[in-house]
Amino acid sequence: MNNEAILRCRNCETKNRVKLEKISSLPICGKCGSKLEIPKGTISIEGSEFSREVLAETIPTALDFWAPWCGPCRMIGPILDDIARSYPGRIKVVKINSDENPNLSMQFSIQGIPTLILFRDGKEVNRMVGAAPREHILQFLHL
Repeated sequence: MNNEAILRCRNCETKNRVKLEKISSLPICGKCGSKLEIPKGTISIEGSEFSREVLAETIPTALDFWAPWCGPCRMIGPILDDIARSYPGRIKVVKINSDENPNLSMQFSIQGIPTLILFRDGKEVNRMVGAAPREHILQFLHL
C-alpha cells in the first residue's frame, strides 16, 4: 500500500508529496510555505465549490449526495465522518445536500440517496447507492 499522499496547496495550487505518517504534523507547501489543509472529517460543500473540492482534489474523494430528511443518509453520516477522520490523506469525504443542489444532482443522475461517488484524479470511478455497513463502505473506497 502506498504510504504517501499528494496534497494540493490551496494557496499556490502546487502538488506536494507527503508521507502519511507526517500528515498529523501539519506539513507545509514546498513552494510557498503555506500549511497544507487536510480535512479532519467530512466537509460539506455547495455546488459552486464542487470543482475545487472534488474535481481538482489530488487524493481520492468520496462525494456523498444526501438530504437531512433521509433516514439512511443519517445512518451512514457518522460512518463516513469516522472514515474521513481515520484515513487522513488517503480519502477525502465531501457531503452535498441534494435538495439544495439540484443542478449537481441532475448532472450526476442522482435517483436515490444516499449516493456515494468515488472520484480519483477528478474522474468518477465508482458509485454506491443506499446505506451500507462500514466494512462495505471501506471496501468500496478501497481502504
